[in-house]
Amino acid sequence: MKKIGLVHTSATLVPVFQQLFDEKAVHAEIFNIVDDSLIKDVIAKGRLEDKTAERVMNYVASAEDAGAELIMVTCSSIGRAVEQAALKAGVPVIRVDQPMADRAVAEGKRIGVVATLPTTLEPTSDLVLRRAEKAGKDVELVSRLCEGAFEALMSGDAPKHDRMVMQALRELSDQVDVILLAQASMARVVDQMPAHERKVPIFSSPGIAVDHLAGLCDQS
Repeated sequence: MKKIGLVHTSATLVPVFQQLFDEKAVHAEIFNIVDDSLIKDVIAKGRLEDKTAERVMNYVASAEDAGAELIMVTCSSIGRAVEQAALKAGVPVIRVDQPMADRAVAEGKRIGVVATLPTTLEPTSDLVLRRAEKAGKDVELVSRLCEGAFEALMSGDAPKHDRMVMQALRELSDQVDVILLAQASMARVVDQMPAHERKVPIFSSPGIAVDHLAGLCDQS
C-alpha cells in the first residue's frame, strides 16, 4: 500500500480529499499536513514570495521524511513552490492542478479559466500554457476573474459567490471548448447548474488529481 502525503493550505480540504479517496477506493495510506497561513500570506502580499515558497518546500520535505511515497500539494496559488520542491524531492511531488491542466490541453484548443482570486488565476493560466507547450499544442486562454466572490464566500455569503461564478461559467460556455476551475471551492457551483447550461466540459482539480494519484498507485 502506497503512503501519500497531502499538503493543504486550508483545513476544509482535508475531508474533501478524504471523501474522494474513499469514493474512488484508492488503495493507499493518506496523511495530511495543513498550514492556512501559507494562503493567507499569498493573498495579503498579492503573490507567492520566496520566503513563503521556502516554507512550502519545507513541508514537502517533511512529508517525504514522514515516509510519503507520493506527495500532492492541494493549493493552486503556491504551484511554483511545488514545482521547485519536486526538483529536490526523492519521490514524486504533484501540483493539484497539473492533471486537470493536462486533461484540458488534451480536450480543447480554446480553454477557459475561472478564478475568484488573482493569486490563483495567474498560476493556473501559466501552468496551462506551459503544459500545452510541453504537449506540442497551441491553445488560447480565456480568463475570468470573479472579483469579490472569494471575499463573499469568506464572509459567509455563499449565495453571492455562487451567483458570480455561475455567471462567469455561463458567459465562458459560449466562447471556449473546456473550462477549468482554478479553485476547488468553486466546484459545487457546477452541481447547481442546469444540465442544458453545461455546454462544455467543466473541470475541477481535486477529483482529476485523485484519479491521477490512483493511477500512480496502480502502477507500483
